[in-house]
Amino acid sequence: MSTPPPPPLQLDLCTVLSESKRIINAHSRHFLALSVLFLLPLSFSLTVFPTLQLLLLSHSSTLNSKIFVSLPPDGDDQSSPFPSTTTLLLSLSFSLFFLLFSLLATASITYSVFHGFYGRPVKLLSAVKSALSRFFPLLLTVLFLQIISIGVVFLFGSLYFLVVEAVQLAGFRLEPDSLFVAALTGVVTFVVALSLLYLQLVWCLAPVVVVVEGSWGMQPLKRSYYLMGGMRRVALHLLLFFGFFTGVLLWASSGFGSLIDGWDWAVVVQIVVTSALLVLLFLYSVAAHAVLYMYCKAARGELAWEIAEEFAREYVSLPFDDGKVPHLVSVAYYP
Repeated sequence: MSTPPPPPLQLDLCTVLSESKRIINAHSRHFLALSVLFLLPLSFSLTVFPTLQLLLLSHSSTLNSKIFVSLPPDGDDQSSPFPSTTTLLLSLSFSLFFLLFSLLATASITYSVFHGFYGRPVKLLSAVKSALSRFFPLLLTVLFLQIISIGVVFLFGSLYFLVVEAVQLAGFRLEPDSLFVAALTGVVTFVVALSLLYLQLVWCLAPVVVVVEGSWGMQPLKRSYYLMGGMRRVALHLLLFFGFFTGVLLWASSGFGSLIDGWDWAVVVQIVVTSALLVLLFLYSVAAHAVLYMYCKAARGELAWEIAEEFAREYVSLPFDDGKVPHLVSVAYYP
C-alpha cells in the first residue's frame, strides 16, 4: 500500500515569527551585538529626527519673525535662507544615514539568520564582512526597485492627465473641484497604491536573495517574484503586522517634539523605550523575511537539495517539522 503524499505546505504568520524567534534566541548575544551596531542608531535617529526637525522649524519661524520686524517699512520682505537650507541638509543627511544603516543591518542580520537556520555557528566578524560585501549590490537593487516604482507612478500619472485632456478636447469643461475629477483622482490613487503594494509583496525577498545568492539588480527581483508564488498572503500579513506597530511607535515619537519646552527624564525614558521597541521590530522583520525565504525555497523543493549537500548520510528534520509544515528529508549518498 503506497504512502499517501504529505499534506501541502501550510504557512502562516505565527509559524514564521516562531521560527524567527527560535533562531534569534539561539544566538541572542550575536543578534544583540548586531542590533547595537546597526539597528540602535537607526531606531534612535527615527525617534529623534521629528523632534530635531520641529526644533529647526521653530527656530526658523522665530528668526523670520525677527527679520520681518527689523525690516524698514520700504524694505524687501525677504527671510534668510539659512534655516531652510539647514533643514534640507538635515533631511538629506538623515536619508543617507538611514539608507546606510538599514542596508548594513539587512545584510548582516539576513546572513546570520540564514546560517542560524541550518544550525551553523554565526560569528559577528563574518556577519559584518558580509554586510560590507553586500552593501553595493543591495544599494543597486534598491535603486532598481525605486526606479520601477517611480515609473509605475509616472505611468498612471500620465494616463490621468491624458484622460483629463481627452475629456476636455471632447468639449467638456472640467473644474478642479468637479465630481468627475475627484472620482478619477480617487480611482488612479487607489490603483497606484494597489500596484505599489503588489510590487512590495512580490519583491519583499529581493534583499534576502542579494545577501544569500549574491545576485543584484533585476535578478533578485525576478527571483523574489518566483519564490513568492503562493506566499503573498504571508508576506501581506508580515507587512501589516510590522507596519502597524512601527507606524504606532513612529506616531508616538512624533509627539516628543511638542515637549521641547519641557524636556525632562520622562521624555528621555520615552525615547529610549521607543528606540528599543523599534530595534526589536526591525530585528524580527528582517529575520522573518529571511525565514520566509527559506520556507519559500522549501515549497519549491530547493531546500532539500542544499541540506543534502551539507548533511550527507544523515536524517535531517527541518525546523518546520512541527505539524504545521511537515517535511522530512532523508539523505543518503552512495558511491
